Amino acid sequence: MSLAVLYSRALAGLDAPLVTVEAHLGNGLPGFTIVGLPEAEVKEAKDRVRAALLNARFEFPARRITVNLAPADLPKESGRFDLPIALGILAASGQIPGDRLQTFEFAGELALTGELRPVRGALAMALAVARDGRGFVLPQANAPEAALAQGATVYAAPGLLDVCAHLAGHAALACAIPASVAAALPYADLIDIKGQAQARRALEIAAAGAHSLLMVGPPGTGKTMLAQRLPGILPPMTEAEALESAAVQSIGTRGFEAARWKQRPYRSPHHTASAVALVGGGSNPRPGEISLAMHGVLFLDELPEFERKVLEVLREPLESGRITISRAANQADFPARFQLVAAMNPCPCGYLGHYNARCRCTPDQVARYRSRISGPLLDRIDLQIDMPALPEADLLKPSAGEASHIVRERVIAARERAQCRQQQANAMLAPPQIDRYCTPDARGMALLRQAITRLGLSARAYHRILRVARTIADLDGAEKVLSGHVAEAIQYRRFERAPA
Repeated sequence: MSLAVLYSRALAGLDAPLVTVEAHLGNGLPGFTIVGLPEAEVKEAKDRVRAALLNARFEFPARRITVNLAPADLPKESGRFDLPIALGILAASGQIPGDRLQTFEFAGELALTGELRPVRGALAMALAVARDGRGFVLPQANAPEAALAQGATVYAAPGLLDVCAHLAGHAALACAIPASVAAALPYADLIDIKGQAQARRALEIAAAGAHSLLMVGPPGTGKTMLAQRLPGILPPMTEAEALESAAVQSIGTRGFEAARWKQRPYRSPHHTASAVALVGGGSNPRPGEISLAMHGVLFLDELPEFERKVLEVLREPLESGRITISRAANQADFPARFQLVAAMNPCPCGYLGHYNARCRCTPDQVARYRSRISGPLLDRIDLQIDMPALPEADLLKPSAGEASHIVRERVIAARERAQCRQQQANAMLAPPQIDRYCTPDARGMALLRQAITRLGLSARAYHRILRVARTIADLDGAEKVLSGHVAEAIQYRRFERAPA
């Protein structure tokens, strides 16, 4: 047989469309051509495949070899097509049987020795393969990750010879099993935080309702430490959340570490990050930090130091939970349901409001500094708190706060109340649901009307106060949103006031 047909997968955003690999051996001068919109990495497969076949003691056909990757209008990138191309050539030349090729899909980069190297997007591809009901042959390093996909039959292959032996029926490849989950989550503990009772309270509310949080305070007040401890008080990830988060990380540059299954991601990009690094992009779009933080925490330290155009790209995903990246040739849609935590100084020097009055910034300098963050972005941050510097006497005292596991129990209970009532976290409630579940009592409504008048709150801020008040009520175990809950929620919008 001079023609062999087998299957692989490409990556298009979070999807993994099917790619049919057709290998044909024809008459004429010896040559090797790959068609079907291959990028440079795929074109270089010719040399890797040739060397791998020869070093594995196979014969490289001295014929005109044409490999077609269909569909022709779908861009093909990375070295994942090395293995199916090599198998197609071997089957077309009769060196391995081709009758079982249709029951598997293949992906893997070949070393020159014939060994298989890991590829990006194994879990995303395995999820698509499972829907089609075929077996999936992958490099051994990718197999534990791909085995996390429910319903997928994943085979771990050390090298090309092992795959050929499996197809010939001489030695079966081992079925991969999911990586074992770590016994304990390596999260930092809240008990390390000294003082900052209001900030700890705001962090608990943010965790209970999946709210975004902005902390404003002088250097050294514990803003970064608090942000690092948020994943440790969040509820455990569900199977669906863990799978979606892992699939996004799988197609990222570094891939997904199977040992971190069901652990909340924590991303903290530097303030020099570009807009593309934050939301994703490229000629073949890849996920950015907001997608890699899916169902986890995105921490932006020194918020005003980010370029304004970089921060503005956060506005849409904060509302919709998704980001669509459009390019001239293609378009990719990534999930972006992350929890934003940001930190900033109150002024350029950082010491405005410090108890020892070290600040020398003028009101105009403070106003310019804070104006680096636009009003529409601030409007989308649910909780905005001031973190004062601790007096020296408090720094010498031992920590008297609660440990993370105690706070986490209250957070889980509040999330369960919200889930039973509305099947989602409070931060995700739409306006009709806010009217149904978050309407406070008469005194609470009176407080809200006063806050709208005195603070000049927008309709969006009004809705966010109601969501936060609903979360505070859930933490208290209250069925109804009361005036006390509304009053506390209003206190978390203080940053919107003009600086003193």
